Amino acid sequence: MKVLAINGSPRKKRNTATLLGKAIEGATSQGADTELIHLYDLDFKGCRACYSCKLIGGKSYGKCAARDDLTPILKEVEEVDAIIVGSPIYFWSVTGESRSFLERLMYPFWNLADSSVLPQKRIPTGLIYTMGAPEDQMKERGWDQQLLLIEMVMKMIFGMSESLFVNDTSPFDDYTKHAISPTVDPQEKARIREEVFPEDCEKAFEMGVRFARPSGNGD
Repeated sequence: MKVLAINGSPRKKRNTATLLGKAIEGATSQGADTELIHLYDLDFKGCRACYSCKLIGGKSYGKCAARDDLTPILKEVEEVDAIIVGSPIYFWSVTGESRSFLERLMYPFWNLADSSVLPQKRIPTGLIYTMGAPEDQMKERGWDQQLLLIEMVMKMIFGMSESLFVNDTSPFDDYTKHAISPTVDPQEKARIREEVFPEDCEKAFEMGVRFARPSGNGD
């Protein structure tokens, strides 16, 4: 059993990375081998629309033909038993690196003829999103529904997917050193960091535990 975690944040020790670390701890507690990959350490681009993955009978049919630092990661995906992707939300969506990774991961399986997907190993997949916006604002503006489209496609490809939304995160500890919105209350942010974020970490840990069990769903 191997669980692969993908960090789509440029930061290796803040919110997204911490949650992925907790997910890895959960998987490890069940005896799984784990690996954490930081996308910002890699040199790669998103889908180049070469359509080699759609060429029937071609050597890259159903696989991304691009060759760069992401190539061995996509190859590794073929062998793992679960994937967890984490990304902060920048301008109402995942980071550029996360988007490029997801394009390269998902598009080769997409059948242009009828919007079905090519047969693929069925494994649990998780998506962890962190954002400074509170939950009510996220839902009011529909950001969660936009992000759930990624979950929908991942579920179509891999058979199972779930999302964890972590709201009201703090990008830094000392708000006096940064320009911030007047609507942000540093004391409230500190309280959430102290009281709520540990609960989110536990949810990430539980995701790792579930994904590392043989059924992948906690049964």
